[in-house]
Amino acid sequence: MLALGMLPALADPLPIAVIRVLDKVTARVRTIEAPIDQPVQFATLSIIVRTCDKRPPEETPESAAFLEITEGRVGEARQPVFSGWMFASTPSLSAMEHPIYDVWVIDCLSTDDSAPAATPSGNEE
Repeated sequence: MLALGMLPALADPLPIAVIRVLDKVTARVRTIEAPIDQPVQFATLSIIVRTCDKRPPEETPESAAFLEITEGRVGEARQPVFSGWMFASTPSLSAMEHPIYDVWVIDCLSTDDSAPAATPSGNEE
């Protein structure tokens, strides 16, 4: 039983996930601000962030996001590549296994924290 004042702090859901994508072939790295439930593209990947939670400042720092990632190549149907939680502090805990791309969560932001010139599309070929 927890004493009064000893309740664990819950993570706050935030509307934007900051994710980083690496193309292992070209060594191209892109940081993308992805709004919740809006698909963003990186090459052949489509990434949808379903939720992004961040612990309050008085707790041990942690950001976690639930991602759904699909890949679509020309002439082929989209294929699921990853679906699950990714944690900023331990990206290898739940990593996407793909021969060309790495994706990991960096942070969760409120709309006030978002960069003014940020684009949710992340389109780059």
